[in-house]
Amino acid sequence: IYFLSVRKLAINCPVNHCLLKKNKKTIVYMASEPIELAALGRPLFPGMLYDCRKDSFIPGVTLWDKKSLREDLDSRPQLMTDLKFSSSDSFSSKSSLLDVSASLKASFLGGLVEVGGSAKYLRDTKSSNQQSRVTMHYSETSRFDQLTMTQLGQITYPQVFEQKTATHVVTAVLYGAQAFMVFERSSAEDENKQDIEGELNVMVKKIPGFSIEGKGALKMTDADNKKAENITCTFYGDVHLEQNPTTYIEALEVYKKLPTLLKKNSENAVPIKVWLYPLSLLDTKAARLEREISTRLISNTEDMMEELREVERTCNDLSRRTEVNVFSDIKARLRSFQDSFSIYKMVLQKALARVLPAIRGGGMEEQSLEDTLRIHSSSPFNADLLNQWLDDAKSELYLLNNHSKTLNEINIKDSDGLNGILLHPDIDVVLCLTFTSLKYKDPYLSTLTEFLKSDKFKELDGNKTLLSVISDRKWFKDPDVIAKMRENLSVFRRFSEANKNEKSVRLIISAISNPSIPGSSIYLYENGKLTDTKEGLPFQSGSKCSDFDFGF
Repeated sequence: IYFLSVRKLAINCPVNHCLLKKNKKTIVYMASEPIELAALGRPLFPGMLYDCRKDSFIPGVTLWDKKSLREDLDSRPQLMTDLKFSSSDSFSSKSSLLDVSASLKASFLGGLVEVGGSAKYLRDTKSSNQQSRVTMHYSETSRFDQLTMTQLGQITYPQVFEQKTATHVVTAVLYGAQAFMVFERSSAEDENKQDIEGELNVMVKKIPGFSIEGKGALKMTDADNKKAENITCTFYGDVHLEQNPTTYIEALEVYKKLPTLLKKNSENAVPIKVWLYPLSLLDTKAARLEREISTRLISNTEDMMEELREVERTCNDLSRRTEVNVFSDIKARLRSFQDSFSIYKMVLQKALARVLPAIRGGGMEEQSLEDTLRIHSSSPFNADLLNQWLDDAKSELYLLNNHSKTLNEINIKDSDGLNGILLHPDIDVVLCLTFTSLKYKDPYLSTLTEFLKSDKFKELDGNKTLLSVISDRKWFKDPDVIAKMRENLSVFRRFSEANKNEKSVRLIISAISNPSIPGSSIYLYENGKLTDTKEGLPFQSGSKCSDFDFGF
């Protein structure tokens, strides 16, 4: 009935057309068909004006008075319930569950759309690659409201067309509620992530089959209860709960209540999907959606943002490592990387927010978005270069970690911790395995900073040369340095074993910059003073501090 009514209006409208105008690389579409759109928790109701250029609604301005909208609204039940599961954490998977169109996805990625309710699930992403996730999606619809031909034919406020703030009007709304429960379990590095993901997937899909015994008790096996203890839950929904579930058991109890929550409070149903009608079919003076952006470009934009999310997760994982918190030089570099990356994401999103509405409104060509994507791929912030730097950071951290694991009984101390030990009155000798090359200037980080100063996205000039990335050889990739570090580690390890019961001797791991001795060195302190630095002290098996020849 709804589609018959809007098509009837379109046939009778003098401006009904679907114009195709060819430019260099763009086909301009001015469609006369309604647009179907996910509401995403936004207050979109029949009669509300909508700007498809920015994917934003216009509150407080309508074509009809409140009385007309209320009296001539056609409302009827539309009952449907659905349950889906997803083990993917990609933006593509999330937007598919919420039935987000390609154009609306682009607007969301550009920061043009502020979501609410269950649609906040779109912003929920893994913060670590060690996290495994499975999502349960429950959806229910209750009624369908639409404007009638009475309203569409009688405009109360025609001056709205001349304001050109909107391109469409909401003519129909499907109401209901949705709920997303994101189940998560973290794994350690030595655990098999695939096994954990499989186990989590099985546990979540069991939820609809669990029965509730007397007094609300859940009937679960001991094995399932044990697995459930390691599973957390995050809830995003359009229904009001006294308390959101945070555990598997709590989520199971909420799931059993979901079918009754909306039925008891049907007036609290929210817009799930809306239909938009072009204002240009009602009046030629109205603003219009001049063109839609190609699916190919939107897909490329989505892939670009997904790559950046992966970079962010990897960076988060590295920042949580023990070595980062102990060695201040590494921490400073990683923080510099994170700061530049965070700023870049905002700059990139602003660039998208600038070109998307302009393209749709006819002020720019699609080439502007092409240029934005090209600038990103040619910049030092492209995913390949970011991941290359992170891979190097991993290698550096893994090297340090292997040393500390080999000397698992030896404490790692920062400069303050080392000074505290040197000042201890009961400690006569301190032998320190010292990393000497952790402090260095990273040219790539400088390149990131310089690029952010250039503001290339505002220029959108495809002919300008971007900043080049300076490549350099890292100290931890030098085989001679690694060989010397292994020698020092072996010497230090044997000496630590021979002197582990000596109360006046303390052995530690620390970092002190010394470019003249790349990699590592063994520093000897006596009575709080640095006595000597050696790349490898002469050692005799079983030597004690009292008879050790330090070589000076």
